[in-house]
Amino acid sequence: MRVKCMICDRIDMLNDESPVAKKLRNRPIHTYTCPDCYNRITVKTEARLATGNFRLLKPIQDKDEW
Repeated sequence: MRVKCMICDRIDMLNDESPVAKKLRNRPIHTYTCPDCYNRITVKTEARLATGNFRLLKPIQDKDEW
């Protein structure tokens, strides 16, 4: 299966039986990022978390009386 990275437009080949290929084929809303872009995003996110200025906003849950 040929896939294109949504960030850098690099085209990669995935095995048709791999879990990533099945996820992309069955749910078109999912997007593919190449390993280089994925690692770059991970490193930058960890650096932002380390500064202490990054807050992960969690949804507000209403307390249910039931």
